Amino acid sequence: MIVRTQEDLEALKEIGRICALVRDEMAKAVRPGITTLELDLIAKRLFEENEAESAPMGEYDFPGYTCISVNDVVAHGIPSDYALKEGDKVNIDVSASKNGFFADTGLTLNIPPAGEKNKLLLETAKKALYKSIEKAMPGTMTNNLGRAVYNEAQSHGFTVIKNLTGHGVGKTLHDHPENIFNYNERRGASLVKEGHVLAIETFISEKDDYVEEYPDGWTLKTPHKNYIYQFEHTVVVTKDGPMILTHGVESDFYDPFV
Repeated sequence: MIVRTQEDLEALKEIGRICALVRDEMAKAVRPGITTLELDLIAKRLFEENEAESAPMGEYDFPGYTCISVNDVVAHGIPSDYALKEGDKVNIDVSASKNGFFADTGLTLNIPPAGEKNKLLLETAKKALYKSIEKAMPGTMTNNLGRAVYNEAQSHGFTVIKNLTGHGVGKTLHDHPENIFNYNERRGASLVKEGHVLAIETFISEKDDYVEEYPDGWTLKTPHKNYIYQFEHTVVVTKDGPMILTHGVESDFYDPFV
């Protein structure tokens, strides 16, 4: 969507705040022994307290308030009675709506002990996100955002997932532009305009560059079960620079292990 009024912007800021709050409270609760269902119920409580609705549940009948993807699950992980363990990689993806406006955000955590490669994948995915966000200026093309992600991944010997993308957001969960690729895909690239609301996200992979859907109809994994690191912010494009709506209380993504 394109933000056209101050009322639109304030509504987007509110749902961005809520999504960031949910993301960070879930991240703070990540520890060995907690189940992904217990994490998801934190989101349920906070959505209800803030009069917001889970977007995956409300829009797609997803069997969870949030997507929680562990280890080789790349995205759309279904909350369950799986208890997290030391060494697990955990991705939390939170999207929600309030008063007809949507926001979307996500982060990935390593539960210690984590190998050096996993630590580097995480930091690369986070840095790639902010380098992509820096490119979100009026007049650029969406493929320039993807180029920034891909270049950061390549500089550390990694690659990106090519069939998972960022997207427009705002009045719907998936708005225009339909796709913001994690690489320099010129075909179908869109002009970024002032007021555009974008869900910019990175999917950084050790090797595999695409995901496959599993028989449950939701879970996404790579062919060789590579670990993928995802970070995501909802951003409004302004002439003065990108406005991040999902920073939350923290100045950056919350990491309880730093």
